[in-house]
Amino acid sequence: MLEDVKEILQKYGQEHLIGFYDELTEKEKQNLIEQIKRIDFDKISKLYEETKKSNKFAEDKIEPMSYIDKNKLSKEEKKRLEEIGEKVISSGQYAVATMAGGQGSRLGHHGPKGTFELFPGKSLFEILCDNLKKANNRYNIIIPWYIMTSKENNDDTVKFFEGKNYFGYPKEYVKFFTQGELPMIDTNGRILLETKGRIKEAADGNGGIFNSMIRAGIYADMKNRGIKWVFIGAIDNALLNMADSLLLGMTKDKGMFAASKTISKLNPQERVGVFCKRNSKPSVIEYSELPEEMAVMRDKEGELFYGEAHIMCNLFSIDVLDKIGKEKLPYHAAFKKANYIDKNGEVVEATKPNAYKFESFIFDAFSTLDDILLMRAKREEEFAPVKNATGTDSPETARELYLKQNM
Repeated sequence: MLEDVKEILQKYGQEHLIGFYDELTEKEKQNLIEQIKRIDFDKISKLYEETKKSNKFAEDKIEPMSYIDKNKLSKEEKKRLEEIGEKVISSGQYAVATMAGGQGSRLGHHGPKGTFELFPGKSLFEILCDNLKKANNRYNIIIPWYIMTSKENNDDTVKFFEGKNYFGYPKEYVKFFTQGELPMIDTNGRILLETKGRIKEAADGNGGIFNSMIRAGIYADMKNRGIKWVFIGAIDNALLNMADSLLLGMTKDKGMFAASKTISKLNPQERVGVFCKRNSKPSVIEYSELPEEMAVMRDKEGELFYGEAHIMCNLFSIDVLDKIGKEKLPYHAAFKKANYIDKNGEVVEATKPNAYKFESFIFDAFSTLDDILLMRAKREEEFAPVKNATGTDSPETARELYLKQNM
């Protein structure tokens, strides 16, 4: 087995990964070998080569994407669409998934981000749970809740739920699953070691949720429950409406298989990804990729051409979830600080970015479809992100928005 691993590592110039093999315990050796065998070295090599290439954005055809403003619907139309969505939810064909793989370190919180208390004694997890319980009462149903954690925070997340008695939510309707990971590499393409017997890996991004659901049996569980539609959202939005009958009804009524709730950008410089058609396919362009001349373009009504912000409120039919899960979404490289073990077995503490981590993004799934529906909502009613310790999108701003909507 070791000889086979050596052959693979030599082929890809990664022999250093077993440089301390003789110093390891038998269990550590076994774990390292298993970790190495799971790695797709060909993929890692290709991802490294991609880091050397410049952005190919200029070669793409970019166009604005149409949307429906929910606040401009007539009362009659809104009621009609809501009834379509309500019928699906009340029939037990609806589930929600929460992406909660991150830690709360940026908030000064030790532990999973979902365990951060926005109010004394009330965590982000409980806030989302309250949202679901209201929907359950309204539709006389129990909505299955799937929570994607990471290897780093899964145990702590499960213990947190158990300690809180699942906030009164039926335990059999809550399922946890972990997202995938990919090795981190240095600027020479060498995979980093976290310890002498463990490769340094990082979560593979929120776009990995599709493959993770299939791998963990979540997709099969949804099928067994008769689920037809799944809402996927992030843990860090205190105003996240996970059971939006209007979004669901509108999507079904338009014959679409996926949808996203948007808000209008505050200004051309706001640091959010925006929807567009990219080579005729629905897509999201990160703010850092959008040329300034496009970012400031406005239509006759003064609206930004590229002003529909992606806020991680996404709806998918179960059928396209399976399709997307089998696709190979592109990976994006992020240059990060990463501590590692050097060739002498010493820990090197990074003081500046020194390594690449690779992530796929959930919005890259949209380009696998011909079209999706966009529904614009009001920022103050739908979006209270908790991302920064202070200032914009902080607990302070989220509390204020939450209280305005719930008092």
